[in-house]
Amino acid sequence: MSTTTDPEERKGPNAWDTALRLLGVRARTRQEMVDRLTRKGFDADDIDDVMTRLDRHQLLDDVEFANEWVRSRHAYSGRGRVALRHELKAKGVDAGIIESALAEVDPDDERAVAADLVSKKLTPAQVERLQADPALREKLFRRLVGMLVRRGYPQSTAIDVVNEALDGVAAA
Repeated sequence: MSTTTDPEERKGPNAWDTALRLLGVRARTRQEMVDRLTRKGFDADDIDDVMTRLDRHQLLDDVEFANEWVRSRHAYSGRGRVALRHELKAKGVDAGIIESALAEVDPDDERAVAADLVSKKLTPAQVERLQADPALREKLFRRLVGMLVRRGYPQSTAIDVVNEALDGVAAA
């Protein structure tokens, strides 16, 4: 039988264990951690103690979280800056940290990702129909711009990228 003499271990190991399990799934922001522990029913004193311990062990870092979130969601989910800003804000990340993380997104790279998304959405059948019936251009234009805007790209970027893609199809 093992007894623990560390007062931190005796004071709320359930909250601490819960926090570590949450971090084992994925990185969290400070606000996310507080919110999750609160929802799990832990009292404010236990949550404060856990947050202090997490800080001491450097297990929460909103700057690192925001940078990794932006890098990952932009590269693998095709999210634009607008959507990334909203996602990080919803996770409780400070506005200054958000803007710093978003500054790392190269506008040319963002445009290239948007163009790639559009080219993947333009099926060969749509391209063939568009070449046969130019009246379909407006319908495709609205759909593709809407898709990009929903993914968080600025409307002006979405319009430019879609126009370039459709003009390229028409010229082919």
